[in-house]
Amino acid sequence: MKADHPAHQFGKMAANSVPKPLVQNFKMQANRQGNASLELACGLAEEVVRNFGEVRLRVFGTSMVPSVLPGDLVLVHRANMEEISTSEIVLFLQMGRLFVHRVVDRKIMAAAGGHEESFLITRGDRQRNNDAPVASSELLGRVVSIERDQRKIALVPNKVNCFVARLLQTSDRVTSLYLLLATFSRSIFLRRAKCQV
Repeated sequence: MKADHPAHQFGKMAANSVPKPLVQNFKMQANRQGNASLELACGLAEEVVRNFGEVRLRVFGTSMVPSVLPGDLVLVHRANMEEISTSEIVLFLQMGRLFVHRVVDRKIMAAAGGHEESFLITRGDRQRNNDAPVASSELLGRVVSIERDQRKIALVPNKVNCFVARLLQTSDRVTSLYLLLATFSRSIFLRRAKCQV
């Protein structure tokens, strides 16, 4: 169809006739619905761990690579601030989001009421900077197991994982390549495992 054909002109006009504020409003509304769903899921996970003592969650982020990969399942048991040690992986809720990060330190700081309170200092294994301090009210529990492809993964970081984490801190592209290779190697391993009788 030629550009000056009337049907083509009508299609062009129809596509351009949707006001931009309407499109932006739709995107914002969809984003709000996504945020509402995320907040609901986070709130539900919080309620489950606080009331029943444990929750099992699937990880989607890359901040804990290589210790925890996207798609891994983590089992979290409820724990108090006093029960948590440095180098443990914890689940906490901040700003309406759940985080599974490693404890790198503990600090006593002034809390909102002026009294001193103990805070956890956490960081994702792949991240360079620490997270905002985690208050006892934000702590949900400790990760007691990580499951990947129906196998248990060690919680304690080994020298290889520490080296890989340092390497991955340098670039998101390096992390993407690592995840691609990890996915590829897992698919080969699973194919071999299924073929063996």
